[in-house]
Amino acid sequence: MNGKLAALFPGQGSQFVGMAKDLYNNHPSASQVLDEADATLPGLLQLMFSGPTEELQNTANQQPALVAAGAAAFAAYREAGGQEPDYAAGHSLGEYTAHVTAGSLPLSEVLRLVRKRGIYMQEAVPKGKGTMAAVLKISPLIVEQVCQETGGVVEPANFNSLNQTVISGEVKSVNKAAEILKEKGARVVPLKVSAPFHCSLMTSAAKRLAADLAEITFSEPSFGIVVNVTADLLNDTHEAADLLTQQVAATVRWQESLERLVKLGVVRFLEFGSGDILTKLVNRNIEGVEAKAVVDSTTVQQAIQEVT
Repeated sequence: MNGKLAALFPGQGSQFVGMAKDLYNNHPSASQVLDEADATLPGLLQLMFSGPTEELQNTANQQPALVAAGAAAFAAYREAGGQEPDYAAGHSLGEYTAHVTAGSLPLSEVLRLVRKRGIYMQEAVPKGKGTMAAVLKISPLIVEQVCQETGGVVEPANFNSLNQTVISGEVKSVNKAAEILKEKGARVVPLKVSAPFHCSLMTSAAKRLAADLAEITFSEPSFGIVVNVTADLLNDTHEAADLLTQQVAATVRWQESLERLVKLGVVRFLEFGSGDILTKLVNRNIEGVEAKAVVDSTTVQQAIQEVT
C-alpha cells in the first residue's frame, strides 16, 4: 500500500501495569529512553512495570508514564530500521509525546512538564465535583446541542469518532445530559476519571500550565504534527505553547485530526506506546487505511514488515 505514514500517541486511559517492560528488556534504545525517564522522575519505572495500579492511574504519574512508553516504543521502532513517519498526532497528552519523538521538545523537559500538567488538572476541580462519560451511537452534533441546552457545565471533551463523543463537566450536568441523550437513543458509559478533563472547569489548570510552557523553547519538528485544538498542522513552533495551553480546557478534535491526516495522504497509522485504543478508532472509522499498535518487541517487528 503506497502512501504516507502517521505516528499516533495515546492519552490517558491506555496505561497498564507492565507497560513498556518488554521494550525495556529487548531494545537498547527503548531502555535508554526509559532510564532517562526514571532518572528524571525517580520511581516512574517501578510504577510502570510493577504498579500498584491505583498509583499508576494517578494522573500525575499516568501522564509521564504514557509519554515515556510512547517515546520508548518509537525509539525501538526507529532503532530497528522503521520508516520515519511523515506526520504525527497525539490524543490529548499524546500530543506531548509527538513533540518528543519529532525532536521539538526534549524528553526530560516534557516529563517534568506533564507531571505538573497532571497535578494542575487534578487540583483544578474538587474531588467528586466533576465527571466524564462516553456517548455512543449518536451524532456528535446532537451531543453538542444537548450539552449547550443543558444547564451548568457539560461540554464535549473528545470528538473521538462519528459515533463516539466524550462529555465532561459538573456531575449534575453530565448526568442530566446523559439522561437526555439516552432518551434520544444514545448509549452512555460513565468513565472512571479523577477529574473532568477538556472542559471549562480546567481553565485554572490551563493558566498554571501556560506559565510553565512560556519558559520552553520548541525546536522545529522533524515531521508534521497535527494538533488537537485546530485538527490541523502546527505551522509555527511559536504557536505550540499556546495551543498546548488551550488544549487543557478545549475539545480534542480527534476524528477531524484523523481526517486531516488522510487528506494529507496518510494511508498507514502506527500507534506507539501502550494499548491500542487509537488503532481501533482508526480501523473502525477511517476507510481505506491500515492501523497497527506498536507496544512490544513483537509488534515492533510486525510494524516494520507492514510498512516497508
